[in-house]
Amino acid sequence: MAKLTPYFYSENAREQAAFYVSALGGEILQQMTYGDAPGTDSSMKDKIIHMAFQAGGVNFYIADTSHEPSRQSGGFDLTLEFTTDKEAQEAFEKLSTGGQVIMALEKQFWGTLFGRLQDKFGIRWQITTTPPQS
Repeated sequence: MAKLTPYFYSENAREQAAFYVSALGGEILQQMTYGDAPGTDSSMKDKIIHMAFQAGGVNFYIADTSHEPSRQSGGFDLTLEFTTDKEAQEAFEKLSTGGQVIMALEKQFWGTLFGRLQDKFGIRWQITTTPPQS
């Protein structure tokens, strides 16, 4: 059995991780800088080589890019499923701050709230609620 942990490559890992922790609730669990690695160029010493954080009850990894510019993939969204409408609405509002709403968070014909957004870092999210029990 595998465990999926999204790994972001960022232009500013500290800022991006802090945004998600603030928007979804959570904490920074661990961080290492390039300065922790032997032979690192002094211009990179304060950049993040690896950070683990938890936001919205999900574990994530993030690092500052060092060799190539970060780019967002157009082939997937990250989906967060909440148990209450209030949690979903709060997450949607906070994650969309400075970003773009792709599809407003609204009740759908299948019975749940659902919406899509791209955050200010270019990451696309789907926010939804758990289906009603029959």
